[in-house]
Amino acid sequence: MLFQRTGENVGNLQNDSMNLSNRSKHEICKVLSEEDAIINRKLPKELLLRIFSYLDVVSLCRCAQVSKAWNILALDGSNWQRIDLFNFQTDIEGIVVENISKRCGGFLKKLSLRGCQSVEDAALKTFAQNCNHIEELNLNDCKKLTDSTCQHLSKFCPKLLHLDIGSCSQMTDASLKAIGEGCPNMEHVNFSWCDQVSMAGVEALAQGCRKLKVFLCKGCSLIGDDAIKELTKFCPDLQVINLLGCNSITDESVQYISQRCPKVYYLCLSNCAHLTDTSLIALGQGCHYLKTLEVAGCSQFTDGGFQALAKNCHFLEKMDLEECVLITDNTLCYLAAGCPRLQKLSLSHCELITDEGIRHLGTSACSSEQLSVLELDNCPLISDQSLDHLITCQNLERIELYDCQLITRPGIRKLRGHLPSIKVHAYFAPVTPPPSAGGGRPRYCRCCVII
Repeated sequence: MLFQRTGENVGNLQNDSMNLSNRSKHEICKVLSEEDAIINRKLPKELLLRIFSYLDVVSLCRCAQVSKAWNILALDGSNWQRIDLFNFQTDIEGIVVENISKRCGGFLKKLSLRGCQSVEDAALKTFAQNCNHIEELNLNDCKKLTDSTCQHLSKFCPKLLHLDIGSCSQMTDASLKAIGEGCPNMEHVNFSWCDQVSMAGVEALAQGCRKLKVFLCKGCSLIGDDAIKELTKFCPDLQVINLLGCNSITDESVQYISQRCPKVYYLCLSNCAHLTDTSLIALGQGCHYLKTLEVAGCSQFTDGGFQALAKNCHFLEKMDLEECVLITDNTLCYLAAGCPRLQKLSLSHCELITDEGIRHLGTSACSSEQLSVLELDNCPLISDQSLDHLITCQNLERIELYDCQLITRPGIRKLRGHLPSIKVHAYFAPVTPPPSAGGGRPRYCRCCVII
């Protein structure tokens, strides 16, 4: 890999990835060095730096090996303002992060170490001290990091706007408290699957980071109504909220969001099983700018709740209603009438939906012009008639039909005849083989026959 040189050049850059013989390396470098000399004579350093600024990490590392002049240009800190090391994650250790921070210094604005599981707190301490202008930092799935990392970011990186510590399972409320104290401009925070975080951490974060717009805490089982109450109290500008799997929250949380955060356009409440129609009614009353609503697994929602939602949320574009098992064709009537921008809709495992509901959806003006993705897995009452109703949806790009027992191959062929570019995902169980001509299985195997 390219990232292995320590000291002067960022991350011990090795040339083995090019897999060239010594002779071919020498010849190429000779040619490039001659051209490099011409370029250096013709173009000022500022213009060359500008050209290098458009290169990605790998290209910069290769250029750094061409000549001394290009090495200086390629490794100039101004070219390393945005770095994503995800493709090198298995080789990235703490020393690489430290060397990058020394090379880039105050120039670095964005760094992604997503999946770099060998990186530890010591490296992030050095990084925070050297790169105090960092604005966006992705540490997702860096499992060895602890609260110490967030404490150092709080101390040295006050300009941090975007922090992702998802799946950093050792981090606790202390991390969010530190961020709240030292990063007042924070707009985007993700601590999904940090299952030690509770209401205390969310409250401290919200009090210190009142400019929050994006709040992601998937799988945090300790987050309940009290946490959402404090979050919405101090952060009214929230636009994106993901509470997937936060199964402690109730309708009370959604009411707080509706009353205090009218700018929300993306809301995920999937697998929050305690929610009822009261939540949908609240969203219809207060969150009129919703574009995406994910409520998969919210099995208590009924047609009445979606009627209230569709009455006021006319900007909805994407809805995930998988396993909303109580809804019927009436919900599709309400969505067809009230949500003219609907593009993606999942109704998988909604077993009460029939061809009549799809007819309302397919013949509405919004569906014929907007609908691009429709998921109907495990809808046992859906038949080929539904496919006929969807023929007028000219923008339909993909339809999911797994385990729809009444869908046939001829029905799919007919749909494809009208929509040739559509992707149809379906499964047909193999035909049961006929019984053998011998009249069934023998009672005993050959070795057990009694003579």
